[in-house]
Amino acid sequence: MLQRKLFFFSSMESSSSLSFLSQQMPPPVTSRTIIFSSISSCWKQKRPSIQISAVSYRKFIHFALDETKRHTHLAPSPLQERFNSIISMDGEVELQMTSFEAPKIRLLRSLSIETETMQVLDFGVFPKPEYDVPIFCANFFTSGNTNIILLDLNPLHDVINQREYKEKYYKSLMPLGVKYAELLPWGGKLTSESLKFFSPIVLWTKFASSEYKHDVLFSAFMDYYKAWLHLMEGAVEETDPSGIKCNREAQHRYLTWRAEKDPGHRVLQKLIGETQTKDLLRNFLFHGIVQLGSKNFLDYFPEYRCEDGTINERRTIIGKSFESRPWDTRGEFIGSFF
Repeated sequence: MLQRKLFFFSSMESSSSLSFLSQQMPPPVTSRTIIFSSISSCWKQKRPSIQISAVSYRKFIHFALDETKRHTHLAPSPLQERFNSIISMDGEVELQMTSFEAPKIRLLRSLSIETETMQVLDFGVFPKPEYDVPIFCANFFTSGNTNIILLDLNPLHDVINQREYKEKYYKSLMPLGVKYAELLPWGGKLTSESLKFFSPIVLWTKFASSEYKHDVLFSAFMDYYKAWLHLMEGAVEETDPSGIKCNREAQHRYLTWRAEKDPGHRVLQKLIGETQTKDLLRNFLFHGIVQLGSKNFLDYFPEYRCEDGTINERRTIIGKSFESRPWDTRGEFIGSFF
């Protein structure tokens, strides 16, 4: 029986490089801490409370690829040669990967894990820098009776203070977000440091396994992905070098955050070791860190600098946590960071 673990995400939050654990003095409670605690408790179960082998996220990947091909020409990414499948150090778990590119898509990639006791999906699509379209992000984790879900069109630019970008991409999508926010309620505390990478239509939820809930999730995934493809299809190429530079840096900042702070780092590390984990994070899941910019994590996020110049590995929280959705039905931010 599998005693290993991996998580999804991204982001969840869109945010920390699959990192977890710390049984000593617990660090400040963060959304990543909450996510990890939930997942960790699932892994400690001797047996899942229900049989989850019937749960599969493969159909999500198949749908996304088929739907994408209806809108654009998909070609295998050069990354596919290196990142296709990885077997865990104990030989018990297989990490399966796929990656593609298209005229407006820099990278479409997926990471999935399916065992009798755990299902994981990390699916993301990144636009080319010539387009300011949001980043599609789906991070799903299922184990036992527990499901931890993050689904969003992650904004490339600030949607809390930059009304123009929010109006451009999210105003028309608010009815969709409201619909699924009611069916998949807010999953609990989410920190302000993570919130800056999410949109007003983000679905952050946790639920007990049921056929109905998984059907709702699949429906949400399909509708969100169709909406994203529609945005991408209508996106106009940026020709101003300053605009392209702005998009490139925004995406690079996002990738830098995710690779360093995504909440599954330590889980991946236990599965495939530190060297392969860093390679997978930087060169596959968040590919573009080297190609899109030269700034490092502390250049973007100096608040994480320790006195010795290293990065604070604790999932510290800047600002408050949000126990309920901090956007109203019009997409207006109603929370406060302080």
